[in-house]
This record gives sequence, structure tokens and C-alpha cells, in this order.
Amino acid sequence: MNWEDILFYVALITLPAGAVLMTTVFFLKRNAEKESGHDIRLMQAELKKQRQEYFLPNRVEAYQRAVLFMERIHPNSLIMRTINPGLPSAVYQTELLKTIREEYDHNVAQQLFISTGLWEMVKNSKEETIKIINIAGKQMSVTSMSTDLAAKIFEIVAEIGELPSDITVKALKEDLQKLF
Repeated sequence: MNWEDILFYVALITLPAGAVLMTTVFFLKRNAEKESGHDIRLMQAELKKQRQEYFLPNRVEAYQRAVLFMERIHPNSLIMRTINPGLPSAVYQTELLKTIREEYDHNVAQQLFISTGLWEMVKNSKEETIKIINIAGKQMSVTSMSTDLAAKIFEIVAEIGELPSDITVKALKEDLQKLF
């Protein structure tokens, strides 16, 4: 046998073996990429689950605090909680507005866990409550007392019917139910 024959037989053996090796490498690499993609999807699902477990209690608390805020600034409960019969109406009006601002400032961070649309409703409800108080305040005379202002606010609230804060509370409750 000469060198040419030996090379021919070596090539005859190695070429198919090389083709099998290349095919094996190709399929192993492709399988590894699939598993890697699957692993990434599993990790992403696990991270999402962990985020939900971590943030869900914060979101529930944010909804609770937003509802509590709406209840606390509702004109009826606000007046019942803060009434001081000895105050002039202008001073009492200022106290009511100050109380609303303080309540809002205390709860402003809750917007991180509540949808933008719902937070806008919360803010609008606050603004509408302020408007009611200011409208009633403009109708007071210099000698009016806090009880006069409270009575006028109750009158305006009765004329309105369903207040924005009531509507917002319903929307918050509905949105919270979607989390479960």
C-alpha cells in the first residue's frame, strides 16, 4: 500500500466520523440553548412570583390607606371629627383645609402601589372636597361660627348626592378585588 491509498482510507474513515461529530455538536449546542431559554423563563416566572409576594402586602396596604384617606376627608366624617363650636367659620375653614392637606401628605407615597388612574381619582376627590368647603366658606358672614359652616357643608353634600370620594372608594375596592 502506498501513501495515497493510506490517505484515501483515512479520509474515508475520518470524513464520516467528522460529520457525525459536527452533527452531535450542533444538536448538543441547540439543546443547551433551548434549556438555557427554558431556564431563563423559569427564573423570570420565579422572580415575578417573588415580586408579587413582596409587593402584594404593600399594594393591599396602599389600597387600605387610600380608602381610609377618602373616609377621613369625607365632609361628614371630617366635620364630626374636627368640629369646635367656639371657632369662627373662617378659622374652622382653614382648619378643615389644613387637615385635608395633612392627611394627603401622610398618604401621598401610596401612589407607588396604586394605578395612576386611581391615584388621579384620589387627588380629584380631595380637590372636590376642598371645593365644597370653600364654596360653603364663601357663603359665610364675618360673624358666622364653625357650626354654621358645618351646616352649610352638610347642606351642599346633601344636594350633591354621591360624592367623588364615595365613587373613588368604590373604584378602589373594585380594583383591589382584581388582585385576588
